Amino acid sequence: MLKSMAKVEATRAQRLHASIERFTAEEKDELLKEFHPDYSSKGFKVLEVGPNKGQKVPVELAQLLEGKSRLQDVELDLEKVDYDVDVLVIGGGGAGASAALEAHNGGANVLVVTKLRMGDANTMMAEGGIQAADKGNDSPAQHYLDAFGGGHYKNIPELLEELVTNGPLAIDWLSKLGVMFDKEQDGTMVTTHGGGTSRKRMHACADYTGAEIMRVLRDEVQNRGIPVLEFSPAVELLLDEEGKTAGAVLWDFDAQEYKVVRAKCVIMATGGAGRLHYQGFPTSNHYGATADGLVMAYRAGAPLIYADAIQYHPTGVAYPAQIYGALVTEKVRSIGAQLVNSEGEIFMHPLETRDVAAASIIRECTARGKGVKALDGVALWLDTPLIEMLHGEGTIAKRIPGMLRMYAKFGIDLRKEPILIYPTLHYQNGGILIDKDAETKLPGLFVAGEAVGGIHGTNRLMGNSLLDIIVFGRIAGTKAAEAAKSVKLGKLSLEHVRRYAEEEKAAGVHGELSPKLLPVYTHGRDVR
Repeated sequence: MLKSMAKVEATRAQRLHASIERFTAEEKDELLKEFHPDYSSKGFKVLEVGPNKGQKVPVELAQLLEGKSRLQDVELDLEKVDYDVDVLVIGGGGAGASAALEAHNGGANVLVVTKLRMGDANTMMAEGGIQAADKGNDSPAQHYLDAFGGGHYKNIPELLEELVTNGPLAIDWLSKLGVMFDKEQDGTMVTTHGGGTSRKRMHACADYTGAEIMRVLRDEVQNRGIPVLEFSPAVELLLDEEGKTAGAVLWDFDAQEYKVVRAKCVIMATGGAGRLHYQGFPTSNHYGATADGLVMAYRAGAPLIYADAIQYHPTGVAYPAQIYGALVTEKVRSIGAQLVNSEGEIFMHPLETRDVAAASIIRECTARGKGVKALDGVALWLDTPLIEMLHGEGTIAKRIPGMLRMYAKFGIDLRKEPILIYPTLHYQNGGILIDKDAETKLPGLFVAGEAVGGIHGTNRLMGNSLLDIIVFGRIAGTKAAEAAKSVKLGKLSLEHVRRYAEEEKAAGVHGELSPKLLPVYTHGRDVR
């Protein structure tokens, strides 16, 4: 490791202003097919039941989608309703909070339920920024083209249009709520490039962007007096006899009992799947990211889209062990750090899209044998001292203070030495299919945030996830509040769970108990 670091230091001066061409479209296709984990045949299973029968999904997700419901053998009195509301929001991250605020604005009686604490979500962990085309040299149309290309032209056009058109409005809304975006002395928003962007449209709050957004949204939910049930994950959706979404069954971690919520509309904002550790990859995700929303919606009959498309962030921590898999924000590269192999060579443009960058790193470490031994695997260098050589002393402390502090805890100074990285499981590109009103095929079920599929196609650009939780969170809240005014619910039912179990039995599939709720890192028994 030290010998390789010396080569990085020795080549730094000649690399300072070096430029490297981006891969051609043909080179990208070849690279992805050979080295990106999404193209691994052994990492996927074809579903045998449900709306997406015949389509492939990650093996670990299939085990849950084709798993046994937690309520399958439970006697539950659905006549005993513990909470009766207009709009139930499942999830306490940025999408859930945005949805709750707008549903409340629409006059709805809102309840938020969340698996952990309010704000324990991937939103809190997002660092680099949020995209929005609000500068004079930019436009939503240009933003659309960047994201459409980055998504391999598979984005659902009307969803992407909603995302980019509402981008400037989202930044304005957050600013008025009190989010402290980075600004120049004259008040102009500071914006930077991200991978795959043709304009500088990344708005940030240093490298605490998600935490700052979540701080403001969480405070606003509390200030409005919107009730929140913490440590109360939903385990199954409720339907009425006509098939309309009618609420959910919760598991109260504290009381160790089930609770019934009747709701005229439900907003699913349960986030991603990183803690399923697809193909054994480490993850940058928070502890509760176990694809619960996908499982509940799928079992109730809502189809998924692009569930086989996963984003592996190219720069996850590969050393030290204490923060293995944690995110090294793309912003580190956008302000000048270079990806470098064991020989001190640049091997790709620093701002390729995430899937291409991840595949390129994997190729460098495997096929080309130019990785650096780190812990139990191999990694590459991210040459961070270049940042201050390019922009001056103090740039790292000002622009990426979170990164500086995270590494300093372990005796590593980003300003003086490079860091070791390797791709980490980061984002669920696919998810539940929605329309432009954030509603699913199930009447009364709305979805927002990472649980949604189709917005980003099969690859997401940096900064568009923080944007989509705000845009579609607000849309879901507004539309759910409107819809709830005219909904008449029938008798609550879990008949869909029984029917799904029969379909599984007929197909001979036997998955895990699902939803998973929490990952298990102990050997032996499940300690939940």
